[in-house]
Amino acid sequence: MRKILIVDDEANMRLVLKALLSREGYDVLTAADGLEALDVLKSHDVKVVVTDLRMPRLDGMGLLESVVRDFPSVPVIMITAHGTIHTAVDALKKGALDYITKPFDQAELKNVIAKAVKTKILSDEELVLSMEEIDRQDIIGVSEGMIQIFEVIKKVAPTTTTILITGETGTGKELVANAIHSNSPRRKNPFIKINCSAIAENLMESELFGYEKGAFTGAVSSKAGRFELAHKGTLFLDEVGEVPKDMQAKLLRVIQDQEFERVGGLQTIKVDVRLITATNRNLMQDVKEGRFREDLYYRLNVLPIHVPPLRERPEDIPPLTAFFLQKFNKKLDRHVRGLDPAVEELFSTYDWPGNIRELENLIERLVLMTQGETLRLGEVPQELVAAAADSAALKATDQKKPFKDVIREKTEEVERQMIIRVLEECEGNISKAARQLGLSRKGLHLKLARYNLRDKG
Repeated sequence: MRKILIVDDEANMRLVLKALLSREGYDVLTAADGLEALDVLKSHDVKVVVTDLRMPRLDGMGLLESVVRDFPSVPVIMITAHGTIHTAVDALKKGALDYITKPFDQAELKNVIAKAVKTKILSDEELVLSMEEIDRQDIIGVSEGMIQIFEVIKKVAPTTTTILITGETGTGKELVANAIHSNSPRRKNPFIKINCSAIAENLMESELFGYEKGAFTGAVSSKAGRFELAHKGTLFLDEVGEVPKDMQAKLLRVIQDQEFERVGGLQTIKVDVRLITATNRNLMQDVKEGRFREDLYYRLNVLPIHVPPLRERPEDIPPLTAFFLQKFNKKLDRHVRGLDPAVEELFSTYDWPGNIRELENLIERLVLMTQGETLRLGEVPQELVAAAADSAALKATDQKKPFKDVIREKTEEVERQMIIRVLEECEGNISKAARQLGLSRKGLHLKLARYNLRDKG
């Protein structure tokens, strides 16, 4: 179920919102203030937080700061009164996804929450880490490819050059954009980000440029767009290849002229915005096939930065692994010190199709499930071991090593690690371990002798 957390000190408002969103198929949780909300977040997989601004104990802004710091992938929507619009804008600059005003339009609320849920799902597929969790430049990497990226960041950060960051999902494109902003003269001004693939086509213009009161049904008040909010700062358009074709011309005009009009408005608004975009698509191919404007592509691609996939920078796996071990030891109150050498070898062989996000999720799973202080091969999911074996076999083919020898070696190592783990769990009890492994007592003794593990029994 998609869990939504409603935070409001008014019981009636909590009841109304819960009834409304439950009818939309959401699993709705409630809290009366920010402190109660943080307790809920610690014990539930919440997709979106919808919070009032004024509350006792911990108010909406305090809750927002805590969520951005401790639960960075959870979108926050602020509920405000008309007299506190400036505070809502400040909340957006501090990390809130959106805001709605009282009295709110039900359709607007549903649209905002649907967008927030989609943003959470998409962010779960990307590596999103808080500023406090990232060491140096918000990026972890020691490989030649990442060192080159650090050098590019150092050169382009002081400029206003438009940048296009490319790379597969999960490689850390947003972190590069963050690093550019945080090293630029604009670092004290807003860093506004928007995932273009999470925005419905008919809402894209109002999201980017804002709208005036009465511009369309549900526009009960004026609202600033992301370009306006990013004035004097940086605007990061993630998945820019998903911008609809009819919006690309308007985006091109803003890049060229640094001015626009809100939806339903007549006044031209001038802005000073540094634009950084990112995509996992081949935009040049999209240009050739007519899906993306050629003139916009060259406007965005003034300075390209390509973030290589994890399989092309295996040197970065050990420091990333160490970082995630530290992170999840703290989060899960565990004390895992490192990896068994066989696991380290496996990690270096595996292709990591999900990149850093896949590595992060795997480390969290292993830290949670392991019984010891070292992550062993027998605890790694078998499908990952098999995929790594296939990859190793392909490499071995290039080295003229027999395929069957590679498979046999990998299978034996997995079996050996599994026996060690089960024996540790059974405190050396051979009979109990044999039953758990589906072996006879004699069969287990034979394998102990084969793998030189007699001292484990």
